[in-house]
Amino acid sequence: MLSDDETRQALRSVADAAAAEKVLVAGVSRDSVMGTLDLAETAAGLGYDAVLLKRPSLFSADVRGQKMKERLTYFQAVADRSALPMVLYSPASEPGGLLPVEMVIELAGHPQIIGLVDSIGGRDRFEALSGVMARVKCEATVTAVFAAVTARMQSRSDGLISANTLMGGSNIAVAPAKAAVKTRTKVVGFQILAGSTAGMLEGLRAGAVGVVPAFAASAPQACYEVLAAWKDGDEGLAQEKQVRLHGVAERVEGELGVAGIKFGCDLNGYFGGRPRLPLLPLTGDERAEIEALMQGLRN
Repeated sequence: MLSDDETRQALRSVADAAAAEKVLVAGVSRDSVMGTLDLAETAAGLGYDAVLLKRPSLFSADVRGQKMKERLTYFQAVADRSALPMVLYSPASEPGGLLPVEMVIELAGHPQIIGLVDSIGGRDRFEALSGVMARVKCEATVTAVFAAVTARMQSRSDGLISANTLMGGSNIAVAPAKAAVKTRTKVVGFQILAGSTAGMLEGLRAGAVGVVPAFAASAPQACYEVLAAWKDGDEGLAQEKQVRLHGVAERVEGELGVAGIKFGCDLNGYFGGRPRLPLLPLTGDERAEIEALMQGLRN
């Protein structure tokens, strides 16, 4: 629901606030290739590391024949011209939003398309995509300890201005620049992230490399605890944390949607605010219900 100017403002605010080592992914989806590329260019200029793209809203759920070609053309045309790598977004909550497995497999072969956020979760779907993860290989730049190297880490100058610049290029002594971050390369596969709060653990079990739960906007710590327990090898604790989230997220995220997540943000000390029309704010009873559901998920 954001205008292009509002989207640029949001992207700029995040880039200004984020630490240099944080990977930034910009949601730039627009119905036209030109509009999407315009926002992708803005994101690149602000130091983002990748763009996130879902299917244009003008496409229906039917992706056979000509419609399949048009949808593939949209993603391929953006990937061909984008200044940043692309991550596909497959939201199950939107009619026609879920990308067919065969489409993901074809798009994964594009050198600029590096991953997928898949909201449906489920072992069967992830296992159907597991072959893509293993077959598609590319090199990524990482730090000496295999952490991400972001665009802002590479371009950061620690806020110092060259003395030569101030003096109009005169020959004066200048302290040596701070050494750039040490990097190495790592071969990685096509990356798949679980985008469903209720399906985080199931996705991780099936091979997802991370999670992007919508409910994390309201309760980031509670969502992170599932991933942290899984990474620590404590599957029992991860299951316990996932079960604790299941009913709450199903109601707040799945049934109440944007208004529910926004109110959840307010409860945990963030700013959610009211949803934009035509979406309606929660009723008093719904607000009281969320307060009770999230009692144990306060940050």
